[in-house]
Amino acid sequence: MKKYIGFSNLDRKETIQKVTEVAHDLIVIGGGITGGGIALDAASRGMNVVLLEKDDFASGTSSKSTKLIHGGLRYLKQFDFWLVKEVGYERAIVHKLAPHLVSPEKMLLPLIEGGSYGKWLTSIGLKVYDILAQVSGDDKRQMLEKKEAMKLEPLLPKKILNGAGYYAEYRTDDARLTIENIKTSLQFGAKALNYAKVVGFIYENEKVAGVRVRDEVSGKEFNIKSKYVISAAGPWVDELRSLNNSKKGKRLHLTKGVHLVFPKEKLPVKQSVYFDIPDGRMMFAIPRGKVTYVGTTDTNFNLDKDNIKTDLADAIYLISAVNNMFPSINLEMDDIISSWAGLRPLIHEEGKSASELSRKDEIFTSDTGLVSIAGGKLTGYRKMAERVVNRIVKSMEEDYGVQFPECTTDKIPLCGSDFKKYKHVKKYIDEVFNRLKDDRFTEYDAWYLVTTYGKQVEVILENYASLNGADAKVKLICAEALFTISHEMALNPMDFFIRRTGMLYFDIDSVRNYMEPVLEEFKKTYGYSDDEINAFREKLKEEIASHSNFSLERN
Repeated sequence: MKKYIGFSNLDRKETIQKVTEVAHDLIVIGGGITGGGIALDAASRGMNVVLLEKDDFASGTSSKSTKLIHGGLRYLKQFDFWLVKEVGYERAIVHKLAPHLVSPEKMLLPLIEGGSYGKWLTSIGLKVYDILAQVSGDDKRQMLEKKEAMKLEPLLPKKILNGAGYYAEYRTDDARLTIENIKTSLQFGAKALNYAKVVGFIYENEKVAGVRVRDEVSGKEFNIKSKYVISAAGPWVDELRSLNNSKKGKRLHLTKGVHLVFPKEKLPVKQSVYFDIPDGRMMFAIPRGKVTYVGTTDTNFNLDKDNIKTDLADAIYLISAVNNMFPSINLEMDDIISSWAGLRPLIHEEGKSASELSRKDEIFTSDTGLVSIAGGKLTGYRKMAERVVNRIVKSMEEDYGVQFPECTTDKIPLCGSDFKKYKHVKKYIDEVFNRLKDDRFTEYDAWYLVTTYGKQVEVILENYASLNGADAKVKLICAEALFTISHEMALNPMDFFIRRTGMLYFDIDSVRNYMEPVLEEFKKTYGYSDDEINAFREKLKEEIASHSNFSLERN
């Protein structure tokens, strides 16, 4: 069995000691998908890299997107052909790097009377989309007549339906994609710490030469020296620019995106649908395992970035939009089983509404040398990383006479991916199911494990075989928890249930049902006190309540 690098907060003291002992080539601030991509790109070129995240990895925007690696069809309407071309091309690359984590997802685009997309323009648009994104084979777009569209999705509004476009996208788990990028960077010598907040910069000759870090676990502070520092802190980029006294010129414009989760039987769409909302925007309905989720909103946000909630207005807006497109459904507030809300760190443009703002990324360099990157899309994370690391490579050559090779991250499989093609993923799911079915596990359980961890499932099954206990489900979830503690830096049960597994969003009953054995596993492994475990328990209960019951929330 392939051995995976240990990556654990059990080794936290040693990791902190190692990163403080030497000067590095690059410090990356921000453990989201952009920071993870930068760490992998820089480390794979041979740089000595440290990644720092103030909370848990992917705890900001990178666990709260629509969870699609998609080509940005709507940007064709804004004539942003460059963005469509780049992210369309990137979809295929990221799918190749982790086919278990970035899986094909057919998308239905209903054409309705008075809708955003007419038949002729949709046909031309999807054709252009295919060309720009270099789509081939069965993934090429099809134009469907009304009867064909209704056969694919019987819930569509028959009276006003004129047909549909049918094209290819890719579904992912954004938090998993982030953690696998970070873990892959470790294979090239990178170091990474979560719960490590940058509270200041170190300067030499009026240039940034490192950072002051507060360990959020111990409360202690320490310095890390580095030739260059990149801030990829997403919504917090401007705070760090202020800390560096360089917040001038362009600034961030934060918008909030909300998603609601329903049991599949309440919204039983047969495949993903990208549909019109009466106000002229578009929305996704995406089936995933036991549930279907819908989103997203796009509203301006200027409140507490560490406390983003779904409020009543968000829920009403999304439910109304779904009921408008699927008239036989009649969703109600009580049908919502979970939700999530996140922020998009866009670049402010005067006079533009939230949904009109460009999704392009931009790079800012301060007079003291702090490099900040903001904007962009989940799909384009690898190219964003390449662009900003190219700048560091150029600076390294000019300042130190040191040369580094070009980017090769388009050829580096992500951790857990030993699959050549997606069909091999499906074959492995069948194999895992056959190994687990005698213990009364379902095909869903096998699908969940493989699409979450890939071939790393082997380590989890090894853990499972070594655990005692009569309840197979409890043993398996404890085996998962042990894997995330040993190999994914999970420090507490929230890291596990929210970002390593996505259970809070997609299988919230599992959080309720298996909270206690997971709490016990963390207590046993880390030696947490009863008081600490009680605090974790209350925090989990708060998370469940805030994601599933928000009728009284105001944001």
